[in-house]
Amino acid sequence: MKTPAPGRACGVVLVLLSLATLQTLRAQKNDIDIYSLTVDSRVSSRFAHTVVTSRVVNKASTLQEVTFQMELPKKAFITNFSMIIDGVTYPGNIKEKAAAQEQYSAAVERGESAGLVKATGRKTEQFQVSVSVAPAAKITFELVYEELLVRHLGAYELLLKVQPQQLVKHLQMDIYIFEPQGISFLETESTFMTNELAEALTTTQNKTKAHVRFRPTLSQQQKSPEQQQDTVLDGNFIVRYDVDRTASGGSIQIENGYFVHYFAPEHLATIPKNVIFVIDKSGSMSGRKIQQTREALIKILGDLGPRDQFNLISFSGEATPWKPQLVAASAENVNEAKSYATAIQAQGGTNINDAILMAVQLLERANREELLPPGSVTLIILLTDGDPTVGETNPSEIQKNVQEAIDGQHSLFCLGFGFDVSYAFLEKLALDNGGLARRIYEDSDSALQLQDFYQEVANPLMTSVAFEYPSNTVEAVTQDAFRLFFKGSELVVAGKLRDQSPDVFSAKVRGQLHMENITFVTESRVAEQEEAFWSPRYIFHSFMERLWAYLTIQQLLEQTVSTPDAEKQALEARALNLSLSYSFVTPLTSMVITKPEGQEQSQVAEKPVENENRHRNVHSGHTLFRYHSVGGKASRVSGGSSADPVFSKRRGWRGQGSLRGTARVGQGGPISQQGGPALPAPRTTPAVPAPIQPPSVILPLPGRSVDRLCVDLKRSQGPTNLLSDPGQGIEVTGHYETEKGHFSWIEVTFEKPQLQVRASPEHVVVTRNRRSSAYKWKKTLYSVMPGLKMTMDKAGLLLLSSPDRVTIGLLSWDGPGAGLRLLLRDTDRFSSHINGTLGQFYQDVLWEPLAAADDSKRTLKVQGHDHSATRELKLDYQEGPPGTEISCWSVEL
Repeated sequence: MKTPAPGRACGVVLVLLSLATLQTLRAQKNDIDIYSLTVDSRVSSRFAHTVVTSRVVNKASTLQEVTFQMELPKKAFITNFSMIIDGVTYPGNIKEKAAAQEQYSAAVERGESAGLVKATGRKTEQFQVSVSVAPAAKITFELVYEELLVRHLGAYELLLKVQPQQLVKHLQMDIYIFEPQGISFLETESTFMTNELAEALTTTQNKTKAHVRFRPTLSQQQKSPEQQQDTVLDGNFIVRYDVDRTASGGSIQIENGYFVHYFAPEHLATIPKNVIFVIDKSGSMSGRKIQQTREALIKILGDLGPRDQFNLISFSGEATPWKPQLVAASAENVNEAKSYATAIQAQGGTNINDAILMAVQLLERANREELLPPGSVTLIILLTDGDPTVGETNPSEIQKNVQEAIDGQHSLFCLGFGFDVSYAFLEKLALDNGGLARRIYEDSDSALQLQDFYQEVANPLMTSVAFEYPSNTVEAVTQDAFRLFFKGSELVVAGKLRDQSPDVFSAKVRGQLHMENITFVTESRVAEQEEAFWSPRYIFHSFMERLWAYLTIQQLLEQTVSTPDAEKQALEARALNLSLSYSFVTPLTSMVITKPEGQEQSQVAEKPVENENRHRNVHSGHTLFRYHSVGGKASRVSGGSSADPVFSKRRGWRGQGSLRGTARVGQGGPISQQGGPALPAPRTTPAVPAPIQPPSVILPLPGRSVDRLCVDLKRSQGPTNLLSDPGQGIEVTGHYETEKGHFSWIEVTFEKPQLQVRASPEHVVVTRNRRSSAYKWKKTLYSVMPGLKMTMDKAGLLLLSSPDRVTIGLLSWDGPGAGLRLLLRDTDRFSSHINGTLGQFYQDVLWEPLAAADDSKRTLKVQGHDHSATRELKLDYQEGPPGTEISCWSVEL
């Protein structure tokens, strides 16, 4: 189906596609059958063109209402929607919002749901259309949307929400990626995938292209034999990747008379920064908000660089600085600031005006006294959860006061906590002063959201960045001057080439590093670039013209936020004309959806605006659990079987199951039918025997003679190095609480890929490239990245594995001694360099012969030290709650 815009829309490949939710139908079971559901996403040169097609038949004998429902990225623009009912096409027509207002208002008066698009999560919004379908009639829904993908902390991301809500005979997702710069890495992640379902996923990749296909059979989609109609597909599917970078830091790509210039130089030194954190501690921040803010501040302060300067201002009715001036980010000052942050309590009103002006005054005084390092950058980061209630409370006056005080000398970033805050007010504050605004969603991962935002601005690499092109070569260029460029991001400029453009197109990017000016020069041969984008499979043609239009509209809309009313009308008129010319549903346009005669004749789809979410109860929707999270974002997940075939139906490790019911011979003597040596005759026991407890850790040891060692950590040692193996590139640390009998946290760090997994009773946090993602326990997860696979099942077992490494397991255990548990497999893969509190048991271990008088005790020599080992009954947590009794050699540390 053609996209209603100038030129044909042809496929692209993928960089950050926050794709969609295939939550396609809410219908009566067995009456409405989705027999085909496909997603075709083509992203080329960072511009994503996605087509979702759903084919449905009404199998009932009566008229049925069918609802097409899907989630798509907030940054995306819908470009087309149509319904084909019995061969007749009912298209969606994009009009100026005012022209569609009459139909919109009429629908509201009839009590119908006129707004077909609404915000549903942190990164997504939901599109929904209902239509009545006659018996045996077939209907095809087709939705098309486009988006320019944004680089975030070194990666582009595609998020697909997969929720068909029933088995689908033909279900297929195809994601085509074409990046002329070359694809540097690609990884996939899912919150519904299992090893069995993963057989439906294929990924092929070469230097510049990648193709990810997901095509599950009916049996693979089926939740269980008992639930034959229920689908396991209910969650997120994510693709992340980045591209190769050249020494010039830029890449100019040309197609059909338009160009796009991407700029993200590598290996630049971070510019020292002077940052003031302005923290709202008013009464509305009490409870979890202030707790998470303190937690995030402590982590952020620890990430300050040795050349940075900083200060803290906390405010309620009055603003109070931590120090009278900025201080160096020395270890002593950072630790003192952490103590200050820990003691922040929430009470009182909200005086935003005075707090920001105090931050500006501190920076201005430091500048006058020449206390700011030459070439450094100055940042103010405001966190608030409410409207101003004390001092100056008029938002317009505050915006005016702040802009006059800052006077273009500093960058202000505004974080709005929750939905009681006026986001429009904060957005204008930030955009007026060279920064940006973000909403922080109230959720278990709010502290991570704050840390994640800080990481975006923590490493400024260049200031005063300006793109320069020959004036006789280009026209209609998008924004070409930027105040700051941060590590992990990317600057993008697009434009149109003049008819008589030269064979070689050159550009310069000028900017300032810490103590010097720098110029990058990039050249591109027009004919070669044009030829590169003529692959019929991976490309949709004229995409770069649409990319230019998309970027221009986004920037014009952003400019209207911080432009005086006198100029706003002209900007909106330009954005409206482009929206209509290229058939984009933007905040200035609406899509009127027609229906068959006899039904409501039309419905209107309008683009939601972030400001409109105020006071709504909007689900936070993580990118994975996520959170995000990512998405999402407590995603609804219907997982299937275990996330790893190693785990048997009894939830035990294959090859390392319980010794119950077997007769085995150990090194020192016979082992009873309970799996250990014959124990002494039991004495008279109380009526209620003491319950058998799980050990701190169960270690499967190499060799046949002794296959398990139960280690009990009896002394509280604080954070402990449990395992460290430089040969494997793995380190495991943790904190064991002896009183509670479990780990309060466990952290696993990998060298390749550089990744850290930190598990707490609340959730699992995975950090890579300074980007953190949180995952709730007992939500299915399947992530494959170069050199590592990460899976979690609905029983709460997280496995970190690769073909040539030891497998690390982290378990959220609900049995006796409930809490975090550590599991190990393939321990024969440890290198000779293994060490640590638990690692020592894989180095130079010798068992002394059993004593003749008592065969339940023996001595274990570990690296020259003697440990007394006793044969005892323990609870094997590896089997899952409630656990299984096992006999093992127990050692206390």
